[in-house]
Amino acid sequence: MEAILRKEIIVTKAGCRVFMVFAFTLLTALGAFVRIPLPFTPVPITLQTFFVLLGAALLGSNLGAITQLNYILLGFLGVPLFTGAGSGAAYLLGPTGGYLAGFVLASFFIARSIKYAQNKIFSVFALLCLGDLILLVCGAVWLKLLFGYTLTKALLIGLIPFIPGDLLKAALAASIYLKLKARFKEIL
Repeated sequence: MEAILRKEIIVTKAGCRVFMVFAFTLLTALGAFVRIPLPFTPVPITLQTFFVLLGAALLGSNLGAITQLNYILLGFLGVPLFTGAGSGAAYLLGPTGGYLAGFVLASFFIARSIKYAQNKIFSVFALLCLGDLILLVCGAVWLKLLFGYTLTKALLIGLIPFIPGDLLKAALAASIYLKLKARFKEIL
């Protein structure tokens, strides 16, 4: 029985990489459907950032960024993956467009920097928080440019409301990353 449980379904590392990019693209899309609208901002709270952070840490810079680019490309092409089942070029130019760009930048930053965090929970957590901050700043700057808000207003509606939830997501992602890190190095 143990031999059956240890049998790999996908036997090549290239196959595992493709599967994991697909899996985290799908998880990011599913995270968009867990949505809490806030009355004072056009941007809802979602679970997407959790999967962006975790995927970047586990998959590495190329695969993490490719996962998010894949997510954006599929949404751009019309697959209703974005928050509220949105899709298309117009969606990318809407209020959440900056956050979507931030997904790619945060993924790249986290994946390039994760090796410096070693196996320390606080270091991994801090790194994920920095990556999340990159994501949130991209979104807030986009809101400022899109709506002509002052920087203060853009930060008040595009960054600050998301900090408590994102701290929780970063803590959970850091914990899961440390538990799965060895296995992902083995299969990727």
